[in-house]
Amino acid sequence: MRSFSYASARDSAEAVRLAGRTPGAAFIAGGTDLLNLMKDGVQHHQHLIDVNKLDLARVTESASGLRIGGLARMRQVAEHHAVRARFPVLAEALLASASPQVRNMATMGGNLLQRTRCGYFRDTGSACNKRVPGSGCPALQGWNRGHAVLGGSESCIATHPSDLAVALTALDAAVHVLGPGGARRIPVGEFYRLPGDTPQVETSLRPAELITAVEVPRHPTARRSRYLKLRDRATFEFAVVSVAAALDLRGHFVRDIRLAFGGIATKPWRSAEAEAELRGKNLTVATVEQAGRVLVREAVPRQGNEFKVELVQRALAELLLDLGGLR
Repeated sequence: MRSFSYASARDSAEAVRLAGRTPGAAFIAGGTDLLNLMKDGVQHHQHLIDVNKLDLARVTESASGLRIGGLARMRQVAEHHAVRARFPVLAEALLASASPQVRNMATMGGNLLQRTRCGYFRDTGSACNKRVPGSGCPALQGWNRGHAVLGGSESCIATHPSDLAVALTALDAAVHVLGPGGARRIPVGEFYRLPGDTPQVETSLRPAELITAVEVPRHPTARRSRYLKLRDRATFEFAVVSVAAALDLRGHFVRDIRLAFGGIATKPWRSAEAEAELRGKNLTVATVEQAGRVLVREAVPRQGNEFKVELVQRALAELLLDLGGLR
């Protein structure tokens, strides 16, 4: 076991200050992913800063939308009356995540920062560019059933694991952070990075920055929204394919639409091209199928995950036709 020091921060400013002056520091709240990574030797931190005492667990609703504290627990947010009534895709994504025990502990900020479930990344005996830059990506030619068909590179094809992040991408959410340089607001679409040649850099967070809140804007599409997750077992399992959809319909006419996908890409995947195929048209089987074809037009499947190309199109059709009352 590697030794590490521990401190409990009293407020956000102190947490950031402690992290900024301590090399190798990490924030810890629920610890549902971080502790496993440390125990398995995937991540090493010399100092842990407990942020559970910070006043960052509130969920508040205003005329502009929701503000969800970075320390709000997943169960707390999923059961919040405003989330269930006006942002159902968010509640469904949270309830489809992990297990009841994990949802009781895990925080919103921690969920957004969880690491990939790629077996090569989690196995310290395997090469992995994300864990050891430059060591290679065995998934390219190896076991890649759970890997990405969109957004990958020759350095990494690991998928992003968060259901929550997919729903927030469809809702045009933003992440608020606090760091040594002050506060920042980062649109969730800019929060995650494609792997490119630096797969070890997964987000746009700067050193010692802490997620303080998630902002979810009120939008006409949010109330009619759903999350569909296809997985190998019914609980405590990550998505093989997932779809978050938010629709503003008049009859069957699509006034506006938001689509995001999980399980198929190296980050939560928003498809403006698929949305454009549906916006301003009637929602029909034909228009939905065309949107699906556009979604996967630039997919790069491998031998083990070719099935995802068809599966994600079927999932999209299932969800949109159900949302539109066509089933």
